[in-house]
Amino acid sequence: IARGETIALVGPSGAGKSTLFELLLRFYDPQQGAIELFGANIKDIRLEDLRSNMALVPQQPVLFSKDVWYNIRYGKPGASDEEVIAAAKAAFAYDFIMELPEGFSSHLGENGVRLSGGQKQRIVIARAILNDPEILLLDEATSALDAQSEYEVQKALDGLMENRTTLIIAHRLATVLGADRTVVLDKGAVVAQGTHDSLIETSTLYKRLADLQFGES
Repeated sequence: IARGETIALVGPSGAGKSTLFELLLRFYDPQQGAIELFGANIKDIRLEDLRSNMALVPQQPVLFSKDVWYNIRYGKPGASDEEVIAAAKAAFAYDFIMELPEGFSSHLGENGVRLSGGQKQRIVIARAILNDPEILLLDEATSALDAQSEYEVQKALDGLMENRTTLIIAHRLATVLGADRTVVLDKGAVVAQGTHDSLIETSTLYKRLADLQFGES
C-alpha cells in the first residue's frame, strides 16, 4: 500500500477484513510472513509508536462516561483546549457539543448514552483528527446511521482522509466506490483487487456482492 492511497477491503462475513486490522494494530502477530510499516517489520517497532501512527474509527464508537474534553483528548492526551476545539470543528461536532448543558465540560454518560449515533461517531472522528495519524483505519463507520447522520459523518471523514493512507472495511460497496483500489478477501485470502469497474469484469465474488447491493446485471 502506497502512502496516501485509499484501500477498500470487501468480502463476505468471515473473510478476514477485521483480522487484517487487528494484525496491523498488533492485537496479535502473523504466524508466517511479516507486516512492514515504512520498511520496518512492525514487530521491531515499539507498540506505542506503531499505534500512534494509526487511528481507528470503528463501527461501534467507544466513548467514556467522562466529559467531552476527555473523550476527544484521548486521541492526544497532551493536546491544548484550542487543539481539541479545532478537532471538534473539523469533525463537524462543535455545534452540537456547544448545545450540551455544559458544552465541552458535559459528561457523556456510559458509552455516550446522551448522544445520538452520528454524534458519537463525530466525537470519535474528532479524536482521530487530534491524533493526526499517518494511517487511518475505518471499519464502515457510517453503516449504523440514518441518512442525515451518515451525510454529516461522511463529511467529517472526507476531511480526515485527506492526504492520509486509509484502509476502509466496507460492508456497503456504495461507500467505497471512490477508493483508489478495492481488495476482495475471501476465507482469509486476497482473491482479487482493482477498481469497481474492473472487478465487475474479473471477480465473480465481487460481481455477486455488487449484484446483491446494486442490482447490476
